[in-house]
Amino acid sequence: MTLRVHLDPVPMANAPLLVAPGSHRLGRIAEVEVADAVRRCGMAACVAEAGDIWLYATPILHASEAARQPARRRVLQVDFAAGDLPGGLDWAGL
Repeated sequence: MTLRVHLDPVPMANAPLLVAPGSHRLGRIAEVEVADAVRRCGMAACVAEAGDIWLYATPILHASEAARQPARRRVLQVDFAAGDLPGGLDWAGL
C-alpha cells in the first residue's frame, strides 16, 4: 500500500496523478500492454487539496501529464509492504 499526504493543492491544471483504476489487480503489465490495460480500466485524475490523504495499491498504473499552470505539488509518500507483491511483481527500491 502507498500512503500519500498532500502538502499542496493539486488541481487539474497542475498535472494531477492519473491512475488506471483496478490495474493493480492485473499483475505485471508489459510496456506494450499498458495502453490496452488503460483502455480496459479507464483513467481517473486524482486532484487533491492540501492536507488530503490517499491510501492506494502501490502497483496501480499511474502517470502524470505536463502541468498547464505549474505550481508546487509537494507530497509525502510512504510505501508499505507486508509480503511479496502479487502477479510476479518485485520491489525495485532499497
